[in-house]
Amino acid sequence: MFNQIGAVTMINLRSIPQRAGLSLATIISIALVTGVLLGFLAMSNGFRATLQGTGSESVAVMLRAGSQAELNSGLSSDQVRLIEEAPGIARDAEGAPLVSGELFVIVDGIKRSSQTEANLPLRGVGTQALALRDGFQMVEGRMFEPGTNELVVGAGVIREFSNFDLGETIRLGPNEWVIVGIFSTGGSVFDSEIWADIAVIQNLYNRGTGVQSIRARLTSPEAITELQAYEEGEPRLNLDVQSETDFFAGQAGGTAVLIEIIGWPLAIVMAIGALAGAWNTMYSSVDTRMREIATLRAIGFSGFAAAVGTMVESLVLAAIGGLVGAGATYLVFNGVSASTLGSGFTQVVFSFAVTGGSVLAGMIMAVIIGFFGGLVPAIRSAYVPLLTVHRSE
Repeated sequence: MFNQIGAVTMINLRSIPQRAGLSLATIISIALVTGVLLGFLAMSNGFRATLQGTGSESVAVMLRAGSQAELNSGLSSDQVRLIEEAPGIARDAEGAPLVSGELFVIVDGIKRSSQTEANLPLRGVGTQALALRDGFQMVEGRMFEPGTNELVVGAGVIREFSNFDLGETIRLGPNEWVIVGIFSTGGSVFDSEIWADIAVIQNLYNRGTGVQSIRARLTSPEAITELQAYEEGEPRLNLDVQSETDFFAGQAGGTAVLIEIIGWPLAIVMAIGALAGAWNTMYSSVDTRMREIATLRAIGFSGFAAAVGTMVESLVLAAIGGLVGAGATYLVFNGVSASTLGSGFTQVVFSFAVTGGSVLAGMIMAVIIGFFGGLVPAIRSAYVPLLTVHRSE
């Protein structure tokens, strides 16, 4: 039986050049399905990795209780001072608490790729903000001077948006700013932000002395339980306290799932078309070899061997299509910089990431298309009448 299956399979595979046009069409259609699916998964993976890779277990993020994002939060300077005296808060060499009250406002930027406007986050920060961002470094220029209309811009903003180059003067809303520095945090979501002095932001945007979020460096990751207990016992706080890692992981989920929700149905619709193409190709394969199959049956080959040979041909074509689609997607998209709207209604700059799991999903879909595309033709080949050997040309 195995010898028969091997012989029929080799005959089928060697005859593929006789159906080069249909076979190539099947490979291309399956490659397109795989490429579309992997493209959306690469976008989702890259976005999720950027947000989930942001932050530290040793940094706590605090918003007003019930707030889902910084834009919805509002906190007072008194609450900042209460957190500075909380247990579990780390201090610098001079004994100052590593706590940063921050503001978050939306401004417009122009995308380099489309020259259209998109929302960007302008964050007001104080002197302790740098100590709360792991991997922070100034790539070019310097940090802004407190009390001035100076900005430092994340490396992601420079890649994706125009008019933010070092030394430029830019108008954001009614105000003009001078860009004095470019910073990087190693590809985290902070690279998608613009920073300015918090006192200036409070004044220009009429925020008084209020902030929208509080970040604090903890003495250890376990110290967050002390901080949460302190918040629960202090009626003047009313905060949601979580680690920075958990905060950004939660922020990543909604947008990443939305990208996948769009990508999977589109890939499935395209898969139906590819399935029709595979089916047509395999029917043609069986039809053009009816006499050969009948001859093999007449000399003792089983119908099962003929069916398996046809199915293997279909799966081989599908696997080639899947590999072509995966390879093309990796070469074209992997590492490509892009930006999309995050949960804070501002652009998040990230890089596409084609992962092993995504490639596996694409290959599984390709094999499924090949299986169902070859199933009925394979059954048909198993029941080719023996008298077909006498069919006239």
